[in-house]
Amino acid sequence: MQKEDKIKFVQQMCERTKKMALAVISFSRTLSSSEESRILKRQLLRSATSVAANYRAATRARSRAEFYAKLGIVVEEADETLFWLELLEESNIASNPNLAKEVEEVLKITSRARKNAQNASN
Repeated sequence: MQKEDKIKFVQQMCERTKKMALAVISFSRTLSSSEESRILKRQLLRSATSVAANYRAATRARSRAEFYAKLGIVVEEADETLFWLELLEESNIASNPNLAKEVEEVLKITSRARKNAQNASN
């Protein structure tokens, strides 16, 4: 991948992860105010916004090791976000299949990027 393509990809992913976080914020506003919903909503919001924040931090990493570490956090938080969405759906509280699909795509992309970063440093 050429440098310009990498820069464009990184910018697109920064925007995509931020849009994903914003979509989670919008979705969370539709959840009921039950005790279960409030607990799950808080966890969902924390993990989804962490995906965007840590991806952005990864793009400003000062070293390959720092980049790899930040991407690791992004992967973990994206997986956790997917978990909370699954839990909301399976507990019959709320469902948003399009949002879950987007989180899964972000998870796949960042997992692949992390693996490529690991291979590049070996």
